[in-house]
Amino acid sequence: MVIFIVVFLLLMLVIGVVMIVSLWKIFEKAGKPGWACLVPVYNHMVMAEIGGKDSLFGLLPLIPYLGVIWSIWILNRLSKSFGKDVGFTLGMIFLPLIFYPILAFGSAEYVGHPDQPFRTIDDSELLDNF
Repeated sequence: MVIFIVVFLLLMLVIGVVMIVSLWKIFEKAGKPGWACLVPVYNHMVMAEIGGKDSLFGLLPLIPYLGVIWSIWILNRLSKSFGKDVGFTLGMIFLPLIFYPILAFGSAEYVGHPDQPFRTIDDSELLDNF
C-alpha cells in the first residue's frame, strides 16, 4: 500500500510539473509573464487576454455549474490564438498532458485571435517592415 501511495504521488508530481512548464511556455509565447500560470484565478484572466478578450472574462469560470462552459470557451479562444482549430481544443480538454506540451514546445506561434479587429499601422511601422 505504501508503494502505491509513493508511486501515485510521484506520478502526480510529474504531471503537475509538465503542466506548469507547458503553461509557462504558452504564456511566454503569447508575450505574457510565465509566472502568471502559477496564480489560480489570474491564470484564467491571462488566458482570456491571450484569447483576445478582456481579462474580466477570466472570472467567468468561477460561476457555479456554468464555469465549465466558460473554461472550455477560454481554451477554445486560446488554441485559436495560436492558429489551431476546434479539434485541438478538444485535445486540450481530454488529453491535456499531450496537447499542452504540443502547444508550448511545438512550432505554433501566437498570431492573436481571429476575432480581434485589425489594428492600424502607421507609416513608420510600414517603412520598417519594407
